Amino acid sequence: MGVQGFDFALFGTQLSSDEVMIQNMAREFVDSAVLPIIRGHYAQGTFPVDLVPRMGSLGFFGPTLPEQYGGSNLSHVAYGLLMQELERGDSGIRSFASVQGALVMYPIFAFGSEAQKQQWLPPLARGDKIGCFGLTEPDHGSDPAGMTTRARRDGGRWILNGTKMWITNGTIADIAVVWARDEKDMVQGFLVERGMPGFSAPEMTGKLSLRASVTSELVLQDVRVPESQRLPKTDGIKSALQCLSQARYGIAWGGLGAAIACYEAALAYSQSRIQFGKPIGAFQLTQRKLVDMLEGITAGQLLVLHIGRLKDRGEIRFEHISLGKMHSMRVARRCARLAREILGANGILDEYPVMRHMMNIESVFTYEGTDDIHTLILGEAITGYAAFA
Repeated sequence: MGVQGFDFALFGTQLSSDEVMIQNMAREFVDSAVLPIIRGHYAQGTFPVDLVPRMGSLGFFGPTLPEQYGGSNLSHVAYGLLMQELERGDSGIRSFASVQGALVMYPIFAFGSEAQKQQWLPPLARGDKIGCFGLTEPDHGSDPAGMTTRARRDGGRWILNGTKMWITNGTIADIAVVWARDEKDMVQGFLVERGMPGFSAPEMTGKLSLRASVTSELVLQDVRVPESQRLPKTDGIKSALQCLSQARYGIAWGGLGAAIACYEAALAYSQSRIQFGKPIGAFQLTQRKLVDMLEGITAGQLLVLHIGRLKDRGEIRFEHISLGKMHSMRVARRCARLAREILGANGILDEYPVMRHMMNIESVFTYEGTDDIHTLILGEAITGYAAFA
């Protein structure tokens, strides 16, 4: 069974049979379950929460984790292919899976106690429970080290106060991984459950991007969290940043999924749209645009595949992930723009996926590290000079 969809450079020949199987399964899920409904959800500004149990049953949440915790022990390349296909459907679908796995299940697995792992990871993997990740604050986006959310010990409990912003899944989440500074100014991770007194998660409205995704605030007002719900193995802000690296890795693949969706729509349109007596795909200028898209996507696939193999071998550095995320989102942005040009006025209609992806890409281009931040990360890596201040 060969890989389905975009594969100009025989990318699929570099994949294992299990990786091809995962990609094809995810592609079939997107084609049958996501694409028929996503247009309506995007228009209404709703997330298709009914897909969550099915995604869980297919093993889409935390698939690289051990089987004893609900994972499937998949390679990181297989995980990346999954993220690519989900974002080909919609960034909101990939964002849900990315948060559930990389930002909720991963920190519980990496920094949690055995009891916490047993309690939360299997139901999160099945989609029986939903999680969110509370790091970003209203005044601290690109600078998470400046967080002001505080945690004060009170006997066997911690009292949390603060506000988080731009939190995917927050309003529908059963559990929030919340990061706060303790009295020694050390960043700690806490598991805050829905319904705890003083904890609320109002949904943010008015979005023109990621409309098929739940985005929320997290408000903590004297929330009392037992010591048993503190992640005991966290080691300051770097633990939170490790989680971001997991999510950024998935986005590096996901961005290519959005680019592929735009490319496929533009190619099909160019072959059927007749102007001046022939398909517009027969004109040099249209071909140039398609080739530009092809070039970016193909180079991006080879880059993220190599990064994924490095990750599987334990040789990855966070700078590699920054390069992947930055490149893929630049490609996605360019492909969305070029696809819209090829579709002309039809490109703004929701009958086609291009404008939806274009709007979503603007969010993904920004979150989990802006293009500027990843540029500075790479700049420091190659020069040895930090230019963040």
